[in-house]
Amino acid sequence: MTAATQPHPRHGIDDHLTAPIRLSIVAALSRVDEVDFQTLRDAIEVSDSALSKQASVLETAGYVELRKGYVGKRPRTWVAITPAGRAALAAHLAALRAIVDEL
Repeated sequence: MTAATQPHPRHGIDDHLTAPIRLSIVAALSRVDEVDFQTLRDAIEVSDSALSKQASVLETAGYVELRKGYVGKRPRTWVAITPAGRAALAAHLAALRAIVDEL
């Protein structure tokens, strides 16, 4: 393979997933159907505000869905990865693996 026929694998890296918190969010969500905000926050060890900000970025990108509701009278937010988010994570990880394997 030459550079002219095959682009460098770094072009497959997803800009939305280069931020460690966003990558941690989609990686954690890839293992579950849906998780509540507090459980996700604790699992990836971030503050409420950091998770909220980064989850909003991923929601805008179409990678996660946020669902609000109540448990009893207490408000809750649940987070789930979308099919687009799963595909983006898989492509991002494949690009990283290709970069490492190219060394």
